[in-house]
Amino acid sequence: MGNVEVHILGQRYIIKGDTESPEYLIQLAEFVDGKLKEVYSTAPHITPLKAAILAALNIADELHKIKKDHRTISQSIRTIEDKADTIIKLFE
Repeated sequence: MGNVEVHILGQRYIIKGDTESPEYLIQLAEFVDGKLKEVYSTAPHITPLKAAILAALNIADELHKIKKDHRTISQSIRTIEDKADTIIKLFE
C-alpha cells in the first residue's frame, strides 16, 4: 500500500496506509476536508483547533446516529426472521 499524499484545508499530509487502499484514504481526507469547510463556512474566524473539534463532533454525531439506525434495522431484521421462522414452522 504505502504512503498517500492528501490535502486538508490546503495543508499537505502524508498518510501511511498499510491496510487500506490509497483511494480510500483519499476519500477519507476529502470527507474530513469537507467537514472542516462546513465548519468554516458557518464560523470563518474560528481557530483551526476549534474547527477540528467541531468537525470531529459533527462526524461523531453522524457515526452515532448511523450506529443507532444500524441497531434498529438489525433488530427489525431479527424480528422479521423470527416471524418468518414461525410461519415456516406452520407449514412443516
